[in-house]
Amino acid sequence: MNHDGKTVNRSIFGIGNYLVYFLSSSLVVTVTILIIYVPKGNETAQMIRPRAIIALVIIIAMALLLTVINGLWRRYTIGRPVKKILAATQKVTEGDYNVQIQPSHGFDSINELDVIITNFNIMTKALGSVETLQTDFIASVSHEIKTPLAIIQNYATMIQDSSLPVTERERYATRIADATSRLSGLITNILALNKIDNQEITTKKDTYLLNEQIAEVLVNHETLWSEKNIDLQIDAEDVYITGDKELLALAWNNLVSNAIKFNHTNGKITVVVKSISDKEILVSIADSGIGLTEEQRQHIFDKFYQADTARSVQGNGLGLALVKRVIDIVGGQIVVTSQHNVGTQFEIKLPTNHPIWMKSL
Repeated sequence: MNHDGKTVNRSIFGIGNYLVYFLSSSLVVTVTILIIYVPKGNETAQMIRPRAIIALVIIIAMALLLTVINGLWRRYTIGRPVKKILAATQKVTEGDYNVQIQPSHGFDSINELDVIITNFNIMTKALGSVETLQTDFIASVSHEIKTPLAIIQNYATMIQDSSLPVTERERYATRIADATSRLSGLITNILALNKIDNQEITTKKDTYLLNEQIAEVLVNHETLWSEKNIDLQIDAEDVYITGDKELLALAWNNLVSNAIKFNHTNGKITVVVKSISDKEILVSIADSGIGLTEEQRQHIFDKFYQADTARSVQGNGLGLALVKRVIDIVGGQIVVTSQHNVGTQFEIKLPTNHPIWMKSL
């Protein structure tokens, strides 16, 4: 067995321990036989008795010695590591995820307890990372919820002024509606991510035309891209896919929404859907918008990361994190290419997940 590149050639439960006990027992029996042998000639029981007593004392002494040696060996090789593990697990139950145990193996070999210790260290590191992520997540959620709530509260207070002109009242009501919509979108994305992360969503197996689904998403966003006078170019084949239709719809909605949101007026969006093999489909969504820097591109799938630091475009930084999680679940791959002030392209490769490749005539 290999672990971290080292061979486990010393086992606390291996045959070597039994061999030690076997040789020790053989030694005791051999000594006993040499001392107590079958009487010869005129030897009597009176003559044999002293040697029998000596043999008995030797057997008891050797048994005690072996017991002490075995006890010390087990205390050192098993007792000490087990106590370390127990002490470390106690710290974990108290919320300390930074605890690490130093394995006691040699340079060239490890035993089963060392494997347990190594796995324990990996587990605590993972728990520590999860704890940090949860803390950051809560802080980010609190900040994102606080902003629209403050807007709603402020404008709701101002709109109560009876002397406020109608035009101002309508403007404030619009601000309240926008903040409410932003808050609703944030909560929707948080719930969707929570369900996916906790595997509450079981992927269904629907066979459907992928290009029709994406076309439907584009139609649902028609008002938004029409307002910006965006030139929409579509190159889509009729390709079937088998997977969770609702889950993939989350990804397409977020990608199309971003392509519109971060695009320029009179910009362009290009959508491509095509088969690249009998087992794989390519979906490409590209825009001619504000684009991303290299640093921004590396973090866009992080939760609550917003490339638009000035927040001139409203968002909550969860949409692309949700997209990445969905694509991972369905076994696909997503690649982002972008150039600042030129545009961004998302290329998604999806498995057809269908025994027979289907293509409409």
